[in-house]
Amino acid sequence: MAALKKFFSGSPAAARVTPFAVFLGLTVCQGQFGAASAFWFYLAKTVAGAWLLIEVRPYVTEMRWKASVEAVAVGIAVFAAWVGLDPLYQKIFHTGATGNPFDIFDRNAVLAWFFIAVHLIGMTVIVPPIEEIFYRSFIYRYIATKDFLSISPGQFLPVPFFATAIIFGLSHNEWLPGILCGMAYQWLVIRKKRLGDAMTAHAITNLLLGIWIVWRHQWHFW
Repeated sequence: MAALKKFFSGSPAAARVTPFAVFLGLTVCQGQFGAASAFWFYLAKTVAGAWLLIEVRPYVTEMRWKASVEAVAVGIAVFAAWVGLDPLYQKIFHTGATGNPFDIFDRNAVLAWFFIAVHLIGMTVIVPPIEEIFYRSFIYRYIATKDFLSISPGQFLPVPFFATAIIFGLSHNEWLPGILCGMAYQWLVIRKKRLGDAMTAHAITNLLLGIWIVWRHQWHFW
């Protein structure tokens, strides 16, 4: 633990990249060891992500939740775009999807609902800070300069703005709304000059999407 704290305190980049890298690595493992492994690995990456966020929090000062009218509006708008655009474009991949837990745990409804709850918690509470500190805090500024801490997250930089949005979008199966989503969250950071509003907007989007998935049985989004 002491070595990990030293690692994060000595490397601002590592503090912002490590949670995302671990989360992504476990995502790739989802479904690779049988259908049920998609759910168990989602649980593992949620727990690992929560632990790493606690560990890096002292060293990522911009990772603080903030609420605003703009954050709520962007969160809702991105959700609407994510769902509304879904039938209008070709998807590129579906790595890490868990699908319908009731198809896997049909004899154990309690376990199925447990994994639904885990997924909702993970996508609402854990994913937003992990992705925002990686994309909006690190990638956006690192594209501009390796000395990324010298740049304020609230500074508008055209090339990093569009490049980060494209990278963010292409990391999702839903790449088109993903790109629009990346621009919307980055706009929030620039407008508010802080990361917290983007984290809140991201959480609202994901919570609404999670509710939509369960309510409408749109499991392909997972």
